[in-house]
Amino acid sequence: MKELLHLPAIPVQSCILLDSAADGAGFPRHQMRLTFCEECGFIFNAAFDERLIDYASVTEETQHFSGTFNAFARKLVQEIVATWPLEGRKVLEIGCGKGDFLREVCLAVRCEALGIDPGFIEERLETPHDGSLRFQREYFDPATVKMRPDLVICRHTLEHIGEVRDFVDDILPLVSDRPDSGVFFETPDVGRVLREGAFWDIYFEHCSYFTPSTHAGLFWSAGYDVTALRLDYGEQYIIQHARAGRGAPLRPFAAEESLETLAALATAFPARVAEVMGHWHDFVTSRHRDGRRLAIWGGGSKCVSFLTSLGLADEIAQVIDINPYKQNRFLPGTGIQVMAPQALAATPPDTVIVMNPVYLDEIARSLADIGLSPEIVAV
Repeated sequence: MKELLHLPAIPVQSCILLDSAADGAGFPRHQMRLTFCEECGFIFNAAFDERLIDYASVTEETQHFSGTFNAFARKLVQEIVATWPLEGRKVLEIGCGKGDFLREVCLAVRCEALGIDPGFIEERLETPHDGSLRFQREYFDPATVKMRPDLVICRHTLEHIGEVRDFVDDILPLVSDRPDSGVFFETPDVGRVLREGAFWDIYFEHCSYFTPSTHAGLFWSAGYDVTALRLDYGEQYIIQHARAGRGAPLRPFAAEESLETLAALATAFPARVAEVMGHWHDFVTSRHRDGRRLAIWGGGSKCVSFLTSLGLADEIAQVIDINPYKQNRFLPGTGIQVMAPQALAATPPDTVIVMNPVYLDEIARSLADIGLSPEIVAV
């Protein structure tokens, strides 16, 4: 095992909504130890303690207020319905969040769907009126799933699971013994994080980190056949289709990297991340020292990690997010209040830091609509 990054005290949750600056500043912290297994390539938080996390609390993880993200999600839905025969069949989504993606599936194809998530909020979702879409506000437990799904969808959930092998083992019996049933997974790619030194994509609650090779390797070792594997969304996300194993020799995929390549990235990461952290700390503090107003656009996990990893707070004048459920709430770790984009009109920023380059064009248009043209930089 090789330790790649040690963060001594970061918030134990980064998407939680808090009611005051004091609640944000005093939110519980814990150390983070990003660790690389030189034998298999798996990367994980060796300091993870699931008892510190409560996904049934008031969390806000949805990205569906963004037109850019919605277009990507609709493209994935079309891929899913073109790949799996779902007409008149059953779909289960584990970690469905607020249910937006599963609803899109139901609008694209006539099916019976069940979403499971401890943070689901019933009143947030307009569901189809024929009863085809149901939700269970709880953590996933195969014993409570009363349907035999033809497809299991799991997006941006696997990285929150500590015992990943147990998790995929629990899912396999739900889709076994039927050749046209399977699973669709979407998970962040840590390979990009290693290459870019992207410390803002490292959070305490992300306890498991995958590359395409280790992601597919987990499923192959658990008895699945991986049928499709690629990177998407600015090469930030791993997209994978799989089914119960038939022993077919379908590997390798073009997206997979060798263990030697991954080991080289891991070896170079400590120096790379130190360089990138130094750059951004200097970038923010020098502009603040010169009297420039800095705003961050994107009040989610990336922002929380960016600020707390660098020990920044007072240097940032505003944090902006288009999600109305985040607005006027406070960030864990810093206690900074999240504001709507319109708040920038009264106190225009000199520099806007965009927390995901995928949204640069969308954010630039929003700033122009407000009548602003600040310096815009993306992490």
